[in-house]
Amino acid sequence: MEKINNEIAKGAVWMVAFKLIDRGVGLASTIVLARLLAPADFGLIAIAMMLIGALQLLFAFNFDVHLIQKADAGRDQFDTVWTFNVLFGMLCAALLAALAHFVAVFYREPRLEAVVYTLAVGCFAAGFANIGLVIFRREMRFDREFKYMLGKRLAPVLVTIPIAIWQQSYWALAIGQLTGTLASVLLSYYVSDYRPRFSLKAKSELFHASKWLFINNMLQFLNGRAAEFVIGKFAGVAGLGVYTISSEISTLPTTELVAPINRAAFPGYSRLAHDIDQLRNSFLGVISAIALFALPAGIGIVAVADLMVPAVLGWKWLSAIPLIQVLAVYGVLTALQTNIGYVYLAVGRPRLITAVAGVQFVVLLALLLPATWYWGATGAAWSFLITAICMVPVNQVLIARQLHLSAFAYGARLWRPALASLVMAFALLVLKRQLAPANEAHAYVLALLLCVAAGAAVYAATLYLLWRMSGRPDGVERACLDRVGDAVRKFGSRLNLA
Repeated sequence: MEKINNEIAKGAVWMVAFKLIDRGVGLASTIVLARLLAPADFGLIAIAMMLIGALQLLFAFNFDVHLIQKADAGRDQFDTVWTFNVLFGMLCAALLAALAHFVAVFYREPRLEAVVYTLAVGCFAAGFANIGLVIFRREMRFDREFKYMLGKRLAPVLVTIPIAIWQQSYWALAIGQLTGTLASVLLSYYVSDYRPRFSLKAKSELFHASKWLFINNMLQFLNGRAAEFVIGKFAGVAGLGVYTISSEISTLPTTELVAPINRAAFPGYSRLAHDIDQLRNSFLGVISAIALFALPAGIGIVAVADLMVPAVLGWKWLSAIPLIQVLAVYGVLTALQTNIGYVYLAVGRPRLITAVAGVQFVVLLALLLPATWYWGATGAAWSFLITAICMVPVNQVLIARQLHLSAFAYGARLWRPALASLVMAFALLVLKRQLAPANEAHAYVLALLLCVAAGAAVYAATLYLLWRMSGRPDGVERACLDRVGDAVRKFGSRLNLA
């Protein structure tokens, strides 16, 4: 078990490292583009991407999960998945082209038609991506996947920003999206030696194993993107643009940071699925790591959102402040729950994921339609938060039964980072009152930087004191301190040698 946990930890480090770079590049790109483009430009692309996501649901069988779970999956399975991906990509592109005109009419946005045609080309190309990349995840070779994902991330940025500076048009976003897709396909064959062939030999096996994941993907899409359909219709592309950027900024360090940890944890969970005790211990270790980073990040965003929006996005985005604060809390709750689904996948119970997602969608839909009708994007944000709160006890009861997990054992991994985050938030509120920046961009930037530095220091110090007061238990805090100590000792040794 220790070996597998170490592999999970190493994989998480690689994936978190990528995500930090990825989101750092993404944040810098978003800041630049938000100052060059209008909210309506972002809303326009959001509608097109929403349509693509909806159509891709028709083919979202998550065959790669089966390739990771099945230890003896060979060329027949891999080639069949690649063949299906090619066929699905062609069908998705054809449907997009057929619907482009009607979508533009529905949203009363003639510009949408050409954008959808452009992104349809990307859907066609994406189907040809090398399925050999899944081997990196199955064998937990996340360093190889890191190189691929980094190249894939940088390509669209190098195209989008220059076009935005030149044209200051939504076409920068559309062409950047297409460039990223094409680059990812080419890179997939460069980093992996696997060369797929057309085959359908394993089609029955794959469809049988993935039927519940197909339903779950549909529900997950509706739970995550349902608001965009409603906001785009009721609030227009400008309102949708504000919501899209608010969601991007607010969940940046929570759900986005947690995703690579989950990605690294799943192969390890699959190996431990036969031993509930070991799986439970591994799950608690992952939850500890998630809480350590997600809680202070999300609560910190709530505390400094009024500084962050003027400093980062500019004055034309002030309406995003309340949305960012609400969605940041939603991001924290989501981050603490997402890892549960990977346990169900590992033990072969995808039906539980589907059942939970179905209940969540019913609750969300009941709240979303009236809230968005009356309060627009802000109402949609509150709908997501209330739904997440309602789903917490449901998720906790189910995972407790699956892993024979007590509430005390779960809470023991969360209370220290939760309390330290609240202390940090209080310190930030006091500090903001003392700073009181003038209505100038540079003053807000300076105040934000001071708050970020102070918040990190207060959180780290409080967490360390709580850990010492708890008897210095084994866990993620001790692991982090050990790594810091090792780094300091290595640095000192190098100085002495020099």
